[in-house]
Amino acid sequence: IEYYSHIALIPLVSVYLVFQKRKRIFFEQGSTNIGSSHSPGNGRVVGISLLVAGALFYFVGRGVGAGSNQNDLTAIVALAVVVFINGGFIVAYGSPAFKAALFPLLFLTFMIPIPSALMDGIVYFLQVGSTEFTHMLFLATGVPFLREGFVFHLPGMSIEVAKECSGIRSSLALLITAILAGHLFLETGWKKVILAVLIIPVTMFKNGIRILILTLMGTYWDPRWLTSSSLHRDGGILFFILALTLMAPILYFLRKSEERRGEKVTGE
Repeated sequence: IEYYSHIALIPLVSVYLVFQKRKRIFFEQGSTNIGSSHSPGNGRVVGISLLVAGALFYFVGRGVGAGSNQNDLTAIVALAVVVFINGGFIVAYGSPAFKAALFPLLFLTFMIPIPSALMDGIVYFLQVGSTEFTHMLFLATGVPFLREGFVFHLPGMSIEVAKECSGIRSSLALLITAILAGHLFLETGWKKVILAVLIIPVTMFKNGIRILILTLMGTYWDPRWLTSSSLHRDGGILFFILALTLMAPILYFLRKSEERRGEKVTGE
Protein backbone atom coordinates (compact mmCIF):
# COMPACT_ATOMS: atom_id res chain seq x y z
CA ILE A 1 0.00 0.00 0.00
CA GLU A 2 2.93 2.32 0.66
CA TYR A 3 3.52 2.45 -3.10
CA TYR A 4 0.24 4.24 -3.72
CA SER A 5 0.42 7.70 -2.17
CA HIS A 6 -0.99 9.03 -5.47
CA ILE A 7 -4.33 7.20 -5.20
CA ALA A 8 -6.18 10.06 -3.51
CA LEU A 9 -5.39 12.35 -6.46
CA ILE A 10 -6.75 10.03 -9.16
CA PRO A 11 -10.50 10.65 -8.65
CA LEU A 12 -9.85 14.39 -8.35
CA VAL A 13 -8.08 14.38 -11.73
CA SER A 14 -10.88 12.31 -13.27
CA VAL A 15 -13.54 14.69 -11.97
CA TYR A 16 -11.58 17.65 -13.34
CA LEU A 17 -11.27 16.01 -16.77
CA VAL A 18 -15.00 15.30 -16.86
CA PHE A 19 -15.75 18.87 -15.76
CA GLN A 20 -13.40 20.22 -18.43
CA LYS A 21 -15.29 18.31 -21.16
CA ARG A 22 -18.72 18.55 -19.54
CA LYS A 23 -20.37 20.24 -22.53
CA ARG A 24 -19.20 17.56 -24.94
CA ILE A 25 -19.98 14.72 -22.53
CA PHE A 26 -23.37 15.74 -21.19
CA PHE A 27 -24.86 18.01 -23.85
CA GLU A 28 -23.36 17.40 -27.28
CA GLN A 29 -23.94 13.67 -26.82
CA GLY A 30 -27.57 14.27 -25.97
CA SER A 31 -27.24 12.34 -22.73
CA THR A 32 -29.38 14.83 -20.79
CA ASN A 33 -32.09 15.27 -23.41
CA ILE A 34 -35.20 13.35 -22.37
CA GLY A 35 -36.57 11.33 -25.24
CA SER A 36 -33.31 11.47 -27.18
CA SER A 37 -31.98 8.34 -28.81
CA HIS A 38 -28.94 8.92 -26.63
CA SER A 39 -30.93 9.12 -23.40
CA PRO A 40 -29.67 7.48 -20.19
CA GLY A 41 -31.61 4.35 -21.11
CA ASN A 42 -29.30 3.70 -24.03
CA GLY A 43 -26.75 1.10 -22.99
CA ARG A 44 -28.60 0.48 -19.73
CA VAL A 45 -28.06 -3.27 -19.95
CA VAL A 46 -24.29 -2.80 -20.14
CA GLY A 47 -24.39 -0.35 -17.27
CA ILE A 48 -26.47 -2.63 -15.06
CA SER A 49 -24.16 -5.54 -15.91
CA LEU A 50 -21.18 -3.48 -14.74
CA LEU A 51 -23.02 -2.52 -11.56
CA VAL A 52 -23.70 -6.19 -10.83
CA ALA A 53 -20.09 -7.11 -11.66
CA GLY A 54 -18.81 -4.37 -9.37
CA ALA A 55 -20.99 -5.59 -6.52
CA LEU A 56 -19.81 -9.17 -7.09
CA PHE A 57 -16.15 -8.10 -7.10
CA TYR A 58 -16.73 -6.27 -3.83
CA PHE A 59 -18.42 -9.14 -2.01
CA VAL A 60 -15.97 -11.70 -3.39
CA GLY A 61 -13.12 -9.48 -2.28
CA ARG A 62 -14.55 -9.14 1.20
CA GLY A 63 -15.22 -12.87 1.30
CA VAL A 64 -11.66 -13.92 0.47
CA GLY A 65 -10.12 -11.06 2.41
CA ALA A 66 -9.07 -13.27 5.29
CA GLY A 67 -6.83 -15.29 2.98
CA SER A 68 -5.36 -12.35 1.07
CA ASN A 69 -2.77 -9.78 1.99
CA GLN A 70 -3.94 -6.22 2.50
CA ASN A 71 -2.64 -5.03 -0.86
CA ASP A 72 -4.51 -7.67 -2.87
CA LEU A 73 -7.70 -7.18 -0.86
CA THR A 74 -7.53 -3.44 -1.50
CA ALA A 75 -6.95 -4.14 -5.21
CA ILE A 76 -10.13 -6.24 -5.45
CA VAL A 77 -12.23 -3.69 -3.58
CA ALA A 78 -10.80 -0.81 -5.66
CA LEU A 79 -11.53 -2.75 -8.86
CA ALA A 80 -15.10 -3.20 -7.66
CA VAL A 81 -15.44 0.53 -7.02
CA VAL A 82 -14.07 1.46 -10.46
CA VAL A 83 -16.33 -1.03 -12.27
CA PHE A 84 -19.32 0.16 -10.23
CA ILE A 85 -18.63 3.83 -11.03
CA ASN A 86 -18.38 3.09 -14.75
CA GLY A 87 -21.59 1.08 -14.67
CA GLY A 88 -23.39 3.80 -12.75
CA PHE A 89 -22.23 6.42 -15.24
CA ILE A 90 -23.60 4.43 -18.19
CA VAL A 91 -26.94 3.88 -16.45
CA ALA A 92 -27.22 7.56 -15.54
CA TYR A 93 -26.01 9.20 -18.73
CA GLY A 94 -25.98 6.60 -21.50
CA SER A 95 -23.29 4.94 -23.58
CA PRO A 96 -22.59 7.96 -25.87
CA ALA A 97 -21.71 10.06 -22.82
CA PHE A 98 -19.62 7.17 -21.50
CA LYS A 99 -17.65 7.05 -24.76
CA ALA A 100 -17.08 10.80 -24.58
CA ALA A 101 -15.87 10.46 -20.98
CA LEU A 102 -13.93 7.25 -21.60
CA PHE A 103 -10.47 8.55 -20.69
CA PRO A 104 -11.33 10.11 -17.30
CA LEU A 105 -13.42 7.08 -16.38
CA LEU A 106 -10.69 4.61 -17.34
CA PHE A 107 -8.15 6.87 -15.63
CA LEU A 108 -9.79 5.72 -12.39
CA THR A 109 -8.06 2.38 -13.00
CA PHE A 110 -4.96 3.92 -11.44
CA MET A 111 -6.82 3.78 -8.13
CA ILE A 112 -6.37 0.00 -8.20
CA PRO A 113 -3.21 -1.24 -6.44
CA ILE A 114 -1.09 -3.62 -8.49
CA PRO A 115 -1.42 -7.24 -7.20
CA SER A 116 1.52 -8.28 -5.05
CA ALA A 117 2.81 -11.01 -7.37
CA LEU A 118 2.88 -8.63 -10.33
CA MET A 119 4.34 -5.83 -8.24
CA ASP A 120 7.24 -8.04 -7.15
CA GLY A 121 8.10 -8.68 -10.81
CA ILE A 122 7.91 -4.99 -11.70
CA VAL A 123 10.11 -4.01 -8.75
CA TYR A 124 12.68 -6.64 -9.73
CA PHE A 125 12.67 -5.42 -13.34
CA LEU A 126 13.26 -1.83 -12.23
CA GLN A 127 15.91 -2.98 -9.77
CA VAL A 128 17.80 -4.78 -12.54
CA GLY A 129 17.49 -1.85 -14.93
CA SER A 130 18.57 0.67 -12.30
CA THR A 131 21.60 -1.49 -11.52
CA GLU A 132 22.60 -1.59 -15.18
CA PHE A 133 22.31 2.18 -15.54
CA THR A 134 24.31 2.62 -12.33
CA HIS A 135 26.98 0.35 -13.79
CA MET A 136 27.17 2.45 -16.97
CA LEU A 137 27.35 5.68 -14.98
CA PHE A 138 30.17 4.34 -12.81
CA LEU A 139 32.05 3.42 -15.98
CA ALA A 140 31.43 6.87 -17.45
CA THR A 141 32.77 8.64 -14.36
CA GLY A 142 35.86 6.44 -14.11
CA VAL A 143 35.13 5.41 -10.53
CA PRO A 144 37.05 2.22 -9.59
CA PHE A 145 34.58 -0.51 -8.63
CA LEU A 146 33.89 -4.22 -8.69
CA ARG A 147 30.38 -5.45 -9.33
CA GLU A 148 28.77 -8.61 -7.97
CA GLY A 149 25.14 -8.77 -9.02
CA PHE A 150 23.33 -5.91 -7.32
CA VAL A 151 26.37 -5.06 -5.17
CA PHE A 152 29.06 -2.55 -6.12
CA HIS A 153 32.35 -2.61 -4.23
CA LEU A 154 34.08 0.77 -4.17
CA PRO A 155 37.16 2.02 -2.29
CA GLY A 156 36.29 1.76 1.39
CA MET A 157 32.68 0.64 1.05
CA SER A 158 30.15 -1.53 -0.74
CA ILE A 159 26.64 -0.56 -1.77
CA GLU A 160 23.70 -2.69 -2.86
CA VAL A 161 21.01 -1.59 -5.29
CA ALA A 162 18.15 -2.90 -3.17
CA LYS A 163 14.46 -3.21 -4.01
CA GLU A 164 13.95 0.12 -2.29
CA CYS A 165 16.17 1.65 -4.99
CA SER A 166 13.85 0.51 -7.78
CA GLY A 167 11.97 3.81 -7.76
CA ILE A 168 8.60 2.08 -8.04
CA ARG A 169 6.65 4.95 -6.49
CA SER A 170 8.16 7.58 -8.75
CA SER A 171 7.76 5.19 -11.71
CA LEU A 172 4.03 4.93 -11.09
CA ALA A 173 3.75 8.69 -10.65
CA LEU A 174 5.74 9.30 -13.84
CA LEU A 175 3.66 6.79 -15.80
CA ILE A 176 0.44 8.44 -14.68
CA THR A 177 1.87 11.87 -15.52
CA ALA A 178 2.98 10.69 -18.98
CA ILE A 179 -0.40 9.15 -19.79
CA LEU A 180 -2.18 12.29 -18.63
CA ALA A 181 0.19 14.53 -20.61
CA GLY A 182 -0.28 12.35 -23.70
CA HIS A 183 -4.04 12.68 -23.39
CA LEU A 184 -3.89 16.46 -22.97
CA PHE A 185 -1.21 17.34 -25.51
CA LEU A 186 -1.01 14.55 -28.12
CA GLU A 187 -3.48 13.29 -30.69
CA THR A 188 -1.74 10.25 -32.20
CA GLY A 189 -2.21 7.01 -30.31
CA TRP A 190 1.23 5.54 -31.00
CA LYS A 191 2.93 8.74 -29.89
CA LYS A 192 1.04 8.56 -26.61
CA VAL A 193 2.33 5.01 -26.22
CA ILE A 194 5.91 6.11 -26.95
CA LEU A 195 5.69 8.81 -24.29
CA ALA A 196 4.45 6.31 -21.71
CA VAL A 197 6.96 3.58 -22.62
CA LEU A 198 9.91 5.97 -22.42
CA ILE A 199 9.13 6.39 -18.72
CA ILE A 200 10.88 3.05 -18.16
CA PRO A 201 14.42 4.00 -19.27
CA VAL A 202 14.02 7.52 -17.87
CA THR A 203 13.12 6.09 -14.46
CA MET A 204 16.05 3.69 -14.53
CA PHE A 205 18.45 6.45 -15.57
CA LYS A 206 17.09 8.73 -12.85
CA ASN A 207 17.60 5.97 -10.28
CA GLY A 208 21.16 5.45 -11.54
CA ILE A 209 21.94 9.16 -11.19
CA ARG A 210 20.63 9.15 -7.63
CA ILE A 211 22.65 6.07 -6.68
CA LEU A 212 25.77 7.49 -8.34
CA ILE A 213 25.57 10.83 -6.52
CA LEU A 214 24.87 9.26 -3.12
CA THR A 215 27.64 6.71 -3.60
CA LEU A 216 30.24 9.26 -4.65
CA MET A 217 29.32 11.57 -1.78
CA GLY A 218 29.38 8.65 0.65
CA THR A 219 32.68 7.29 -0.64
CA TYR A 220 34.66 10.50 -1.03
CA TRP A 221 32.97 12.86 1.43
CA ASP A 222 30.92 11.35 4.26
CA PRO A 223 29.42 7.83 4.54
CA ARG A 224 26.33 9.33 6.14
CA TRP A 225 25.26 10.54 2.70
CA LEU A 226 24.22 6.92 2.07
CA THR A 227 22.27 6.48 5.30
CA SER A 228 20.95 9.63 6.90
CA SER A 229 21.39 12.52 4.48
CA SER A 230 18.38 14.55 3.39
CA LEU A 231 19.19 13.66 -0.23
CA HIS A 232 18.94 9.96 0.62
CA ARG A 233 15.87 10.36 2.79
CA ASP A 234 13.87 13.05 1.00
CA GLY A 235 15.58 13.43 -2.37
CA GLY A 236 12.90 11.58 -4.30
CA ILE A 237 11.09 14.75 -5.33
CA LEU A 238 14.32 16.27 -6.66
CA PHE A 239 15.01 13.29 -8.92
CA PHE A 240 11.34 13.11 -9.88
CA ILE A 241 11.72 16.66 -11.19
CA LEU A 242 14.85 15.53 -13.03
CA ALA A 243 12.83 12.79 -14.74
CA LEU A 244 10.13 15.28 -15.72
CA THR A 245 12.84 17.55 -17.11
CA LEU A 246 14.09 14.66 -19.25
CA MET A 247 10.57 13.86 -20.47
CA ALA A 248 9.66 17.47 -21.34
CA PRO A 249 11.71 17.69 -24.59
CA ILE A 250 10.37 14.30 -25.67
CA LEU A 251 6.79 15.53 -25.25
CA TYR A 252 7.71 18.77 -27.03
CA PHE A 253 9.20 16.87 -29.99
CA LEU A 254 6.18 14.56 -30.28
CA ARG A 255 3.77 17.49 -30.13
CA LYS A 256 5.73 19.49 -32.69
CA SER A 257 5.78 16.52 -35.06
CA GLU A 258 1.98 16.40 -34.89
CA GLU A 259 1.74 20.12 -35.56
CA ARG A 260 4.01 19.82 -38.59
CA ARG A 261 1.95 16.91 -39.89
CA GLY A 262 -1.22 18.94 -39.39
CA GLU A 263 0.25 21.87 -41.30
CA LYS A 264 1.31 19.55 -44.12
CA VAL A 265 -2.17 18.03 -44.40
CA THR A 266 -3.74 21.49 -44.36
CA GLY A 267 -1.36 22.66 -47.09
CA GLU A 268 -2.31 19.75 -49.30
